[in-house]
Amino acid sequence: MAKPVVAIVGRPNVGKSTLFNKIAGERISIVEDTPGVTRDRIYAEGEWCGKTFTLIDTGGIEPHNDDPILKQMVLQANIAIEMADVIVFMTDVRDGLTAADEEVASMLSRSGKPLVLACNKADNFSRDTYAHFEFYNLGLGDPIAISSTHGLGVGDLLDEIVSKFEGLELEENEDDSIKVAVIGKPNAGKSSLINRILGEDRLIVSDIPGTTRDAINARYEREGTAYTFVDTAGMRKKSKINDKIEKYSILRAYQAIEKADVCLMVIDGTAGVTEQDTKVAGYAHDQGKGIIVVINKWDIVEKETSTMNNYKKKVLEGLPFMMYAPCMFISAKTGARVDKLFDMINHVHQQQNLRIKTGMLNDILAEATAKVQPPTDKGRRLKILYGTQVDVCPPTFVLFVNDTRLMHFSYERYIENQLRAVFGFEGTSIRFFVRERNGEKQ
Repeated sequence: MAKPVVAIVGRPNVGKSTLFNKIAGERISIVEDTPGVTRDRIYAEGEWCGKTFTLIDTGGIEPHNDDPILKQMVLQANIAIEMADVIVFMTDVRDGLTAADEEVASMLSRSGKPLVLACNKADNFSRDTYAHFEFYNLGLGDPIAISSTHGLGVGDLLDEIVSKFEGLELEENEDDSIKVAVIGKPNAGKSSLINRILGEDRLIVSDIPGTTRDAINARYEREGTAYTFVDTAGMRKKSKINDKIEKYSILRAYQAIEKADVCLMVIDGTAGVTEQDTKVAGYAHDQGKGIIVVINKWDIVEKETSTMNNYKKKVLEGLPFMMYAPCMFISAKTGARVDKLFDMINHVHQQQNLRIKTGMLNDILAEATAKVQPPTDKGRRLKILYGTQVDVCPPTFVLFVNDTRLMHFSYERYIENQLRAVFGFEGTSIRFFVRERNGEKQ
């Protein structure tokens, strides 16, 4: 299911970022932070009343200003408006209704997107109870008085936002193609790889990092199987992201990963695994996607005996959370081994969708616990009563135990390794949920 995108827009200094931080930082919405994953402050993944969405923060819109920085803010806000499914228009009750507010409101009305009008800085109930009424003059519906600093009215605002999700025609993956996101840091050869696959220069290729601004789809069919390749903007360190447009390119790249079935993690073979590679791969891992590590530019890497095996070891050392991911060594420039990627993409996609019968799963669990006894604490031993698979993409299992506190992460990893030894699950993460069966805990 595609997630609605909610953009917060308005004049400078009306409290947009404060509201963003309130929603993202105090778990009014659910936001998961995964080690090794960099998330720029312009967006957050959220949930309210069971509805998930992507929240975007924007720079302030100040119409008719010649300052180049403010022009960039208007440009990035327009990009956010274009991407958004619902727009939160923020104003300031202390400033009252301004001419700039009216111009921004006119611009937003022309977008045709569902709007929610928030009147911020209503911090004092007795003073600000009626202060937001003048914003009815904008003709955007009922204004909602909030204090993003103190959280007052934010719940009502979120109720109104999620109510706008009804009837939205969100982009869905209706076709049966395998969605393949080509990800990695800038200049690793992502666009060159897609051009090699397609056999034409569909994408701009340049040595200048940041050439790819958007997530670009390219459909391709091979031996009766359809693929949709998505070239994404290279993701680099937060400190190096100065271009406002590039920030939104990275947001699109994250969204491309979320919609993908399989991710090709492209690494520059001449540079090896960098810190930023771990962050990019970490996001795909966090999303539970199928992952293939693709070492590009292998044609110009100096080789000795066992170079490939030694390089693979270094890659897995740099990506320790992705030991399950297969490594492919290619050259997008010469085409070496590029054709072999398709077999691996198909294999990983199948592994992502692998289902294990409950009886077979419990036989494996019984054998595993017999070989290595579960951990104990204060004389009480963990018992895995039974398990069942509840989902695929990634394969997800629920383990019912006598006491969840006895399940140590190292033993959970052991169980994962036993499942991989029997069933493979190559290229996909495995998720476990540990639950206590009612009446078992004593």
